[in-house]
Amino acid sequence: MGNRTFFTVMAALVASFAIVTGAQAAVTGSYVEIRSCDVYTGSCFANAEMGLEGQEAIMTWSIRKGEVDGVNLDGLSVIAVVRAKDTLGDVSRFPAMASRSVLIIDKAANAKQRDALVRFARQQAGSVLGKTVKVETAPIAVDVCLAGCAKDGCASVRAGKLVEIETRCLGGDDHVCGNEELYYPPLTKVAGARAAYTVAGAFRGEGLDTQFNEANRRSAYLGAFSD
Repeated sequence: MGNRTFFTVMAALVASFAIVTGAQAAVTGSYVEIRSCDVYTGSCFANAEMGLEGQEAIMTWSIRKGEVDGVNLDGLSVIAVVRAKDTLGDVSRFPAMASRSVLIIDKAANAKQRDALVRFARQQAGSVLGKTVKVETAPIAVDVCLAGCAKDGCASVRAGKLVEIETRCLGGDDHVCGNEELYYPPLTKVAGARAAYTVAGAFRGEGLDTQFNEANRRSAYLGAFSD
């Protein structure tokens, strides 16, 4: 068999394998998370908040490129708002505690894309979401690492009137006890996770028996994902 024939056969086999196995483009993009407790903190402060704060979180995936089950999701976003009965990220209890979630799907998505975004959020967050009690649609705008941000800690998230997030880089004045660390890890797998300061963090929707505004906390994470 000549080289040209060999490579032609191999290319056909690879293409056939991709079709049979459902191979698809990896989903990549940026991730923003805020919590209702400090994630960058010292153990003394965390212990004082544990069980009292941190039951809420907002998780945002802004997809740059990729597909789920053959459905293209380029440029779309999905947000999960979570409320648990205890502090999210408490490694001694999580994910044993019950949680509920509301999903907010990008209004720009069509019907197939909306379904795929729901599946994607569940794949990414897993048991963190608990029982999803409501699925909303809203125009979602996400801007991570805004122009002029030298430390990659600035982000802006808007989902209609439902969600508002603004973060900035952590600075010297944000070190309270001098023993701060990334005490609570992100609630999902992300690359290059970095803590940030939450200037605004609000959920104004329905379904979780609460609305919250968690501003002025060291409670945000920014990062990237690749599924």
